[in-house]
Amino acid sequence: MPLSLRRGSVTAVTERHEGLVRCEVDGEPCVAYPDVTGPVALGDDVVVNVQARELALGSGGFDVLHANLTRGLRVAAAPGAHVMKLPYTPLQFAARHVEEEGPQVERLAGTPVVCCSLHSQLAPVCAALDGLRVAYVQLAGGALPLALSDTVRALRARGLVAASASAGACFGGDVECVTVASALAWAGGYDVAVCAIGPGIVGTASRLGHGGIAAAEAANAAASLGGRPVLAVRASSRDARERHRGVSHHTRAVVELATPEALVAWPAGADAPDWLTRREEVDAGRWREACAGLPLEHMGRGPDDDPLFFESAFAAGALARRLTG
Repeated sequence: MPLSLRRGSVTAVTERHEGLVRCEVDGEPCVAYPDVTGPVALGDDVVVNVQARELALGSGGFDVLHANLTRGLRVAAAPGAHVMKLPYTPLQFAARHVEEEGPQVERLAGTPVVCCSLHSQLAPVCAALDGLRVAYVQLAGGALPLALSDTVRALRARGLVAASASAGACFGGDVECVTVASALAWAGGYDVAVCAIGPGIVGTASRLGHGGIAAAEAANAAASLGGRPVLAVRASSRDARERHRGVSHHTRAVVELATPEALVAWPAGADAPDWLTRREEVDAGRWREACAGLPLEHMGRGPDDDPLFFESAFAAGALARRLTG
């Protein structure tokens, strides 16, 4: 399991956001996480991980800055931090975790928890929750750095997400949490929690070997803590792959693994497969209006290309909204 590393120079800095820099190294696109590897500037001597680009991965086709030899060799750990992210790997770093701040509430007391198997479901789910205080919990299963998500930045700017937590190996949220359960307990202080994997997804075309399974794990944790889990269905009328057409086999696996207490949201009036008997139909008719101006894209398709995908995700937010009473 080798790392594919090369050395180069930063030749352009194209974007700066909190926790994220998009740049070029010797002319090739690269992302950097300055909170981890130190600040980035033109001309820096850096080492980048090139493996995803060399493999031509669709959602990871860029280099990632691995080490900044100019200004990142003596970056100190965050004050008071001692719990490691990515522990015992060459990438380990210490981060302060919310569990260290003192006793946490350990019951959700009926808080709705929307569980998404894809990051691209996040925007329509949150659009349906406009006006409520929404906590976003990022789950492992896709990208681990929360700062990589342009969607989360857009939702924060619109007031559709109030705060964020990065659970487990994920990092870069307003708070870091050791487990998904503790992240959900933290989120119980908000009106609704929305869980999703980060951008991209780990996938193997198998029933269980994909990042979307994190949605079932989150639903089970939410139910155990006294929350009300809602599963967002991955559905498509335009996906070229048969296993993802209609209701995706990812969703079928999530439904089968999730507790029976988890509600499965479905847009009223849409045709559902016979096996999806555990479904709660909800009016999602205003999804286009509510999602206007938000970054809506899934596998290169937008709302006009694949409306069922975004409508079914919006339905999950609409159901969670109804559960708030």
